[in-house]
Amino acid sequence: MSFMHLSFYSAFSLSCLGLAFHRTHLVSALLCLESMMLSLYITLSIWPVETQTTSSSLTPVLMLAFSACEAGTGLAMLVASTRTHGSDHLHNLNLLQC
Repeated sequence: MSFMHLSFYSAFSLSCLGLAFHRTHLVSALLCLESMMLSLYITLSIWPVETQTTSSSLTPVLMLAFSACEAGTGLAMLVASTRTHGSDHLHNLNLLQC
């Protein structure tokens, strides 16, 4: 395993661990999701270079578009929850209370 593979695997796993253990604020959960998407995007962008293929793949561009939509939706949820509940704590966002 090369150093580049190890760094991408560790970035993805650290962001998964951050999402699993630091879920107090919605902002921290969104940042962990964005770091997961960024590590996947970089990995998919570098993959054709490492396999030495000449065909270009549309997968990284589609992932980047979905990541931008996810970020916009997450920020809209953040603003809506802050306006209605007064904070961005995730324990306030219980579906049974609505």
